[in-house]
Amino acid sequence: MLVTRRDVQGRASCTLPLRWTGDASTTRLVLISLLLAFSGAVGAAQGGAAATVPVTVTQAATTYTLANAFVTARVDRESGDLVSLKYADRELLGAGSGHPHAYWSHTPTRGTRTISTVTIDPARSNGERAEVSVKGFYDRTALGQGPGGGVAADIEIRYTLGRDDHGLYTYSIFDHKPVYPMTSVGEARFGAKLNDQIFDYMAIDARRKKIMITAEDWNQGTPLNMKEARRMTTGRYVGQAEHKYDYSAVQFETPAFGWFSTLQKVGFWFVNPTIEYLSGGATKVELTAHRDVNAGAAPTMLNYWRGSHYGGSECAIAAGEAWTKVIGPFLIYCNTASTPEAGWQDALAQATRETVKWPYDWVRGADYPLRDQRGDVSGRIVLKDPQAPAARMSRLLVGLSAPDYAMPVGGRGQNAQMVDWQRDAKYYQFWARGDAQGRFRLLNVRPGKYTLHALADGVLGEYARTDVVVAAGRPLDLGALAWTPVRYGKQLWEIGIPDRTAGEFRHGDHYWEWGLYLKYAQEFPDDVRFVIGKSDMHTDWNYCQPPRSDGKPTTWSITFHLAEAPRGKATLRLALAATSARRITVTVNDKPAGDTGPLTDTATIRRDGIRGYWFERDVAFDAGLMHTGDNVVQLTIPAGGVMSGVEYDYLRLELAPTP
Repeated sequence: MLVTRRDVQGRASCTLPLRWTGDASTTRLVLISLLLAFSGAVGAAQGGAAATVPVTVTQAATTYTLANAFVTARVDRESGDLVSLKYADRELLGAGSGHPHAYWSHTPTRGTRTISTVTIDPARSNGERAEVSVKGFYDRTALGQGPGGGVAADIEIRYTLGRDDHGLYTYSIFDHKPVYPMTSVGEARFGAKLNDQIFDYMAIDARRKKIMITAEDWNQGTPLNMKEARRMTTGRYVGQAEHKYDYSAVQFETPAFGWFSTLQKVGFWFVNPTIEYLSGGATKVELTAHRDVNAGAAPTMLNYWRGSHYGGSECAIAAGEAWTKVIGPFLIYCNTASTPEAGWQDALAQATRETVKWPYDWVRGADYPLRDQRGDVSGRIVLKDPQAPAARMSRLLVGLSAPDYAMPVGGRGQNAQMVDWQRDAKYYQFWARGDAQGRFRLLNVRPGKYTLHALADGVLGEYARTDVVVAAGRPLDLGALAWTPVRYGKQLWEIGIPDRTAGEFRHGDHYWEWGLYLKYAQEFPDDVRFVIGKSDMHTDWNYCQPPRSDGKPTTWSITFHLAEAPRGKATLRLALAATSARRITVTVNDKPAGDTGPLTDTATIRRDGIRGYWFERDVAFDAGLMHTGDNVVQLTIPAGGVMSGVEYDYLRLELAPTP
């Protein structure tokens, strides 16, 4: 294997041989270390000897100014907003629409007492690092101005700048003391409005990166079926729909995203070194970047830690409960590059470097265990499925989360009872990919009691082990963990791939385009008629089952052949990637077989998504409803709006025969 060092423009500067015989996890750590050593001197590449300039912090009546050789940042001492960020002699932030500049949605400004301090004085660190803080204290008035309202907690916002940093770190600390009343955190994020005179190109992931519409294009566009969607009437995308949700992404899979200037060759990126502090674990989808939908349509960035979309998440705190959470630190990264692609690739490389540095050793005065106060958790997931002895796991995900818990009475949300890892924003989570042999290693886990989860493409359901206790400074090897997937009987047939998305079905490979649900009536005038063994799931099964355009219900049929009439109990297993329909009703050979019961609205179809809150509903029925020869299972969703449908992840029929 060869490891190549490249400069900021992507040019190869040296190549080193690498030989390694360790496992995949260890190999990854070695590669990351080499990346730090040989490819990583971005500061030197972009600033050279200027990196010897010390960091400074200057205090004015209403602002702090942090500066090094590359970045100058100005922070409002009352709101905690980042009101200016200059890089490469350019002002990167703007005030073109909505909340200007860069900001946390929950700020200290409504507190009866607010203090601002220098928490890391560069004069005492030989100019290596500076940090400033703005903190508000709760006193009968909820703090913050987030979309979901304020919160009864103390809120502190910090910004940190190191000598060689090409960007600025920020983090927020929430502290609910036992004497505070019951409260909840609504939609919560860090946002930024960028300079529209500079930025014109946006990069989210490999499939969504392009020159964007202009603010004028948005302002002149024709509104569609929701305020966030318009059809362009001017510019390079005339006739196309623009929808901010078309750029939503799985946060775990999107470590760096942002905007770039094709003319001025400068980039602005959000880099999360971990999803420890984000909601919903490794499958959570959220907004990332887009044009603002307000007048002015500024280039916008959002880093959600309590996401309300695609099934949402919860963060409710009881009266008398002591709770604190540190959101971040994450990096606002700035760079220069010859092309947008080079700028984005450099941001991804920076994300890898940040992952190696996390947890940051300069965080003090917060509930933030440093590296030696955390523990690594390792083990191996062993799949044991008697019905599929040769099955292999792919894209294994292993994570640690707080055990499921009851949300305090009165908290916001659709599910006011139990909160699982997919909806948790209150506590911390730790996730990593396992290798092809099922081995995994979760690094730098906070001490505490967790539930271990494992998911894998090709395996229905998840593995869970409770009572995993992580001790400070001690590695934990869980050894081999046998995962025996749930089976209710012999598998008769299946449709799809259990991967928690509808991506394998029709339109699933370009799901982010606005309005695909409107094509259903034309493409399936007689609804879906799927024949096991003949139909192709990629074309004959739509990514969503919506009501028809006139609001009438739709019924999908699945035809399958049985060599003999069965006896016993049959179970239709429906893994649902997204739901907005009220329920799904099942018939077998035109006879009622049951239904799913009430379904929650994850608002995924109308946000052009392919996955939301995932769950399984099983419909059990008497196998006597089936007979020798061809049989038909029908799935009906009720009347409603064209976006009030469901997205299937996977379907399987199982039979437990009578002995």
